[in-house]
Amino acid sequence: MIVQFLVRLMDAQDGWVKPFGTWAHGLLNRLFSWTPAVRDLLVGRWLGHPVHAVLTDAPIGILFLVIVLDVVGQPVAAEITLVVGILSALAAALAGMADYADTDGKPRDRATLHGTLMLSATGLYVVSLVLRLASDTASAPAIGLSVVAFLVLSAGAYVGGDVVYVFGNMVNHHAFRGAGTKWIALEPAETTDDGAIPEGRPIKAKLGINTLVLVREGERILALHDTCAHAGGSLSGGQLAEGVIECPLHFSRFRMADGHVVRGPSVYDQPAYEVRAREGGGWEARRR
Repeated sequence: MIVQFLVRLMDAQDGWVKPFGTWAHGLLNRLFSWTPAVRDLLVGRWLGHPVHAVLTDAPIGILFLVIVLDVVGQPVAAEITLVVGILSALAAALAGMADYADTDGKPRDRATLHGTLMLSATGLYVVSLVLRLASDTASAPAIGLSVVAFLVLSAGAYVGGDVVYVFGNMVNHHAFRGAGTKWIALEPAETTDDGAIPEGRPIKAKLGINTLVLVREGERILALHDTCAHAGGSLSGGQLAEGVIECPLHFSRFRMADGHVVRGPSVYDQPAYEVRAREGGGWEARRR
């Protein structure tokens, strides 16, 4: 019952969330597309894990400590903690904006609401800090604002959990895919007149329940899972250059030889497959 109420409450914000999200997404998408190195730093390609998820725990814990310090009568410590909390919240917001720049559909609507709540909470904390610095002791309005801000922060954290746990945004699309060692017949969607796999361009292929993207280089056939780990785009529809394939959805790039991600927004490597000739003709493959 509580879940249904909260979902209806979140959905009721779509009237302003959708247009605001379209504007904010377009702005951030252009900004980060001009600075791919900055985007890769903020999304966490270098870490192999979304940075935003790592950073969000810090401000929530630190800003809760502000309330505790106010209760036990430590205004100076509360002020210092509040400054650290605001800075950590801004750092988390930067990483979140990088993720948001490549978020689409319903997850974007939820992420817009999440980001608005978190930035609103940060704004309330800034006002609380200004009131504290203007007085020798923490005033009741300053303390009250910190409490209200934490409630808004908690609401934003709940919506952020919805983005990840309900919609799977920034979750590896291959998290639950097995890595069996059994060789399975490979069925390319396209072959040449003599039955060979076309060379030098991406070709889609079926491997049991999985779909792969193949690239033939002479006698060697490179293969990755066709579904992009970031948001599920089809790699076989992307561009190939110098042994690297680019997802057509958000332009993540993966090395065909081993599936290593060389440019975000994906932070996960792509599952790679071995391909060999099959006795009696054709090919077979298995995940590495």
